[in-house]
Amino acid sequence: MTAELDFALDDLDPADLGSEQAESLLWVGDLTVLAEHHTAPHRSHSYVVAHDTSATWGVPGSPQIAAIKVARDFNLGTFTLESEYHASVPFAQAWLIERGCPPEKIALAESDFVAPADEQTLRVQQMIRDGGQRYYVIDTWTSDFDPCENWTLARDSGAAVDPVRVFLEVVDEKALTYTVREGAFLDEDAARDWLEDRSTPLPPAPEAHLDADALRTRVALARSTGTPHATACGLDTLPLPSTSAVQQPSPGRSR
Repeated sequence: MTAELDFALDDLDPADLGSEQAESLLWVGDLTVLAEHHTAPHRSHSYVVAHDTSATWGVPGSPQIAAIKVARDFNLGTFTLESEYHASVPFAQAWLIERGCPPEKIALAESDFVAPADEQTLRVQQMIRDGGQRYYVIDTWTSDFDPCENWTLARDSGAAVDPVRVFLEVVDEKALTYTVREGAFLDEDAARDWLEDRSTPLPPAPEAHLDADALRTRVALARSTGTPHATACGLDTLPLPSTSAVQQPSPGRSR
């Protein structure tokens, strides 16, 4: 993890209005790099996963993980920049991988912070990273404090049944570990009802057991090249949250 981010755009102009607006919305001083990859030898493309520290003090529940892609055209002296915010690192990684970043290049380095609690957590994270355009994100929530968790509500285009999925990441501050679980629901209303109530276990995805063997192989490969090893409320490689509370409203249907 590095503390500073340099887009190296001083001698370049935005290629379009979208890139100009995207650059203006990213405050480099607020971004802590979690993983980055720059193509060799001239850094024509950059892929970055970063934690936006300002999100902690913004709208409660806002996603705090930024996925950023920069493409530079040195012949024209221009650049294109696009970014998207996510509640968890695996979704940010998947976004960058879909845009050309080699998966092994955007893996997080191991650290001394909270670690994945079990193999199931690693499998679900790997499935998200491998998902490509499989998951359409409907909504997210990030809580920094009591409970320290994040969730992503998504539609799974590859699901034969119960296509609405909840990916729930929860930190155990005493054990210094975290879990990621996938739940499957018939529709968005059912998923939001569960998020509001939580009186029953998260219903598992019916196809989860079919994917386990294949994902276990990918997880083993990811471990050999550097796998996300730590997370705090979805903010991988960051310390545990502070004691300043964030009030969590119920996940209403108006969002």
